[in-house]
Amino acid sequence: MRHDVVVIGGGSAGYAAANRLHAGGAEVAVVDPGPLGGLCILRGCMPTKAILRSAEIAALIRQAPEFGLQPGALQVDLGAILDRKDRLVHEFAAYRREQLRDGRFVLYEARARFVSPRQIQAAEQILTADSFIIATGSVPGHVPVPGLDAAGYITSDEALELRRLPATLIVLGGGPVALELAQFYQRLGSQVTLIQRSHHVLSQGDEDIARPLEQRLREEGMQVYTGTQLREFSVADGLKVAGFHHEGTYRQVTGHQILQAMGRRSCIDGLALEAAGVEVEEGRIRVNSEMRTSQPHIYAVGDVNGVHETVHLAIQQGEVAAHNALHPGGPAHRLDERLTAEVVFTDPQVAGVGLCEMQCQDLDIPYLTASYPFADHGKALCLGVPHGHVKLLCQPRTGDLLGAHIVGAEAGELIHEMITVMHFHGTVHDLCRIPHYHPTLSEILTYPAEELQERLGR
Repeated sequence: MRHDVVVIGGGSAGYAAANRLHAGGAEVAVVDPGPLGGLCILRGCMPTKAILRSAEIAALIRQAPEFGLQPGALQVDLGAILDRKDRLVHEFAAYRREQLRDGRFVLYEARARFVSPRQIQAAEQILTADSFIIATGSVPGHVPVPGLDAAGYITSDEALELRRLPATLIVLGGGPVALELAQFYQRLGSQVTLIQRSHHVLSQGDEDIARPLEQRLREEGMQVYTGTQLREFSVADGLKVAGFHHEGTYRQVTGHQILQAMGRRSCIDGLALEAAGVEVEEGRIRVNSEMRTSQPHIYAVGDVNGVHETVHLAIQQGEVAAHNALHPGGPAHRLDERLTAEVVFTDPQVAGVGLCEMQCQDLDIPYLTASYPFADHGKALCLGVPHGHVKLLCQPRTGDLLGAHIVGAEAGELIHEMITVMHFHGTVHDLCRIPHYHPTLSEILTYPAEELQERLGR
């Protein structure tokens, strides 16, 4: 069977690519073994945000006395929380299934395997195409720590299905998945111990953005160990035991369950990429800025290439690949990384766009930076959300915004103002001129902008 383009994977990146290809007039096939929906809908963004909302409400109820309210005793029904999550996921996935089956694409619900650079096998069918777009996503990675496999653990996939709250939980990792789930279980009643290898959580960003989150987690009763070296795991008296070095001391902590959230790996098992001549680097498909692999007619988008592990960028990658597949001889589209953004849905939330200080230093890019705390902001104090701060980075001569980072209440919403200003190549002067209603959380963004404007001498 011949198609213009075959898209392998029907998640966010794959669907975005297929949709753009169809709009461009291509005859498109989508190959996905199911269940249809993709990581974001089935095991990522949507189910995690659904359950995190329950933990947020639990935290607000506990905070009620600060506002002169006396609620009754909080009771947690984890089964009901997961039932709500499952209902929402079912609705989201049903809509995606409708999109994939509505006739715009030929859908093969089967596993794909390359048999040559121009052909794949999908069940009993051999599919031939001018171009292929690989969008198979990622799966939890395996960490080779002595005794961990024998002790047993769950990943984020299983953590979304636990219907009994573990009394004690050891969380391995300090990235977004580890932090969101660790705080979820801590707020619902588990005693959580989080163990992170780097010297602060969210180690890909600046330390000053991570520390307020660490402080908040500890205030809520979580044990947080950073700068550790895992040594071994074992089981004793029915409990799982983690042994690690921390600040020159060997420590052991115990838990009824271990959540291994130390990263994900590309889902390329069974694709037979070697038959297609597609190169893999450190377990991920290597691509250039046009999303092309080592085979120019084969593209890889989303988590499978490991460039970024966020949905909106996966969608952009899918659209870039689709354009280039549609116009193989024309001017190529490339991924614009200037507005790379990320949000971590902890409390306080963490959000950023553009460059951070660590990146500026690594790239030898000159910058000025200023920050302002939520603890000194009127609306934040009225809301009872004093944790964190906002930070802006700008070019020292022109004031062009290089990056913006927020750790604090509603950071995931506030960052979009900064994305918008930076999209239009705005400066700190522009941000100061934009009217901001009082009292709002958004006003806080103007304070570091005003400081930077003064330092720029304008």
